[in-house]
Amino acid sequence: MAGSGALGANYRKLFAATAISNLGDGVGVIAYPWLASAITRNPLLIALVAVVQRLPWLLFTLPAGVITDRNDRRRLMVIANVTRAVLTAVVAIGVLARQDVIASPDDIDQVLGTEWFLYVVILVATLLIGTAEVIYDNSAQTFLPAIVDNEHLEKANGRMYSAELVANQFAGPPLAALLLAVGFVLPVLFDAVSFALSAGLVFAIVATKRAPAPGVIEVERQSFKAELTEGFRWLWHHDLIRAFAIALGALNLLGTMATAVFVLWGQEVLGTSTLEFGLLSTAGAVGGVAGGWMASAITTRIGSGVSVALTLWAGAAASVAIGLLTNLILVGLLLAVIMFTGVLWNVITVSLRQTVIPDRLLGRVNSVYRFFGWGAMPIGALLGGGLVAVLDGPISREWALRMPWIVAGVAQLGLAAVLVRTFTSARIDAARAGGAVEDPVSVA
Repeated sequence: MAGSGALGANYRKLFAATAISNLGDGVGVIAYPWLASAITRNPLLIALVAVVQRLPWLLFTLPAGVITDRNDRRRLMVIANVTRAVLTAVVAIGVLARQDVIASPDDIDQVLGTEWFLYVVILVATLLIGTAEVIYDNSAQTFLPAIVDNEHLEKANGRMYSAELVANQFAGPPLAALLLAVGFVLPVLFDAVSFALSAGLVFAIVATKRAPAPGVIEVERQSFKAELTEGFRWLWHHDLIRAFAIALGALNLLGTMATAVFVLWGQEVLGTSTLEFGLLSTAGAVGGVAGGWMASAITTRIGSGVSVALTLWAGAAASVAIGLLTNLILVGLLLAVIMFTGVLWNVITVSLRQTVIPDRLLGRVNSVYRFFGWGAMPIGALLGGGLVAVLDGPISREWALRMPWIVAGVAQLGLAAVLVRTFTSARIDAARAGGAVEDPVSVA
C-alpha cells in the first residue's frame, strides 16, 4: 500500500473503500459457494449460482454505461454499495433462519431437499447484488481519471488491483473459514457491513471532472438509445480496443468455465477442508498482488505486447496443469501464476482504456467493453457446470470435475497463438501516445 499517498487524499479514500468492500467480497468468495455446496451437490445447481452472479454483466452492462455517463459517478457508487449491503443483510436473515438445518456437504447425492427456498433466496439476491456490482464497478473505473492524472493511471490501477487482491483473496478467504467455523451467517453479515463502510468512504470523496480533449465541444444529451449507440460505435471503430474486448470475452468464458464448480473440485478432487480451500484463494492472491505491484515495471522493461503474451501463454499452461494435479502446494502456486497474469492483463488494458477514451464517453464505452468481456462469463459458467454434469457417469466424477480446467487451458493455448500477433507493443504504445480520441475511425 505504500506509494498510494502520492496519488492524493481522494485516491486514498477510494483505495480504502475498495479494500474494505473487497475484504467482504473475499469472505463471500468462500462463504457463498460453501453455503451452496451445503444445500446441493448438483454441479449444474452450483454452476447456476455463478451464472446468476455474472448474468447482469450480459444483460445490464450496456444500459449501465449510459447511466454512468449521465449521472454523478460517486453518487452511483454509494447507492450501489448501500444496495449491496441491504441485499446481503437479507441473505443473512435467510441463512440465520435455516442455519440449524442446512445439510452437511458430505452428502454427495443431495440435490436440494427442503432447502429449495433458501437456494432461491440466494439466487435472487445474487442476481440483484450482481446488478448493483455492474453499476459500482463501471462507475469506479470511469471515476478514477477524475481523481488521478493520466500519467499516474497505471500506478493507481496497479495499487488498486493489489488492494483488491490483498483483501479479496489474501485476507478474505482465511477470515471466511474462521467465520464459517462459528456459523454460516457470520461471513454473510460481515459482507453486509463491509459494503456499508465502503459506501461511507466513497461518499467522502470530492472529485473533479476530467477535462475534455482539446477542441472538443460539449454536446447536448441525446436519447438513451442514441447515447448507447455512440458508445458502441466508438469501441467498434477503435480496432485495438475492440480486439481487446473480444479477446477478454473469450478468456473470461474459458476462465469461468474452469472455475464454475470450483468448490466441488476443491472438496472432492483435492479433499480440502474449509480452511484449506480458503488458503488456495490466498495462494492465488499472492500472485495477483505481485502482478499489481509489478505491472508498471514489467511493461516498462519488456513492453506491453510481450507482457500481454506472457499473460496468455502462462495462464493457459497453468490451467491445464491444475486439471492434472492433486498436490495442494503445486495447485496453489499455479493459481498464483493465473492471478499474476490476470492482474497484469487488467492493469495494461484498463489503463489503456482510461487514457484513450474521452471522459464524456468513458462510462458507455467501458460498459460496451465489459459487455463483450464480462458478458461471456455466465455462458462459461453454464458450460463448465454442464460439462461436469454430462461427463459424470461416462467417466469418473473426479475426472469430470478436472475436465473444465483442462479443456479451458487447451482452448486458451490455441487462442494465445492467434492473439499474440494482434497485441504488439507498437500498437499498444501508439494508441496510448495518441491520448483520448473523439473519432477513432482511423485508429488501428
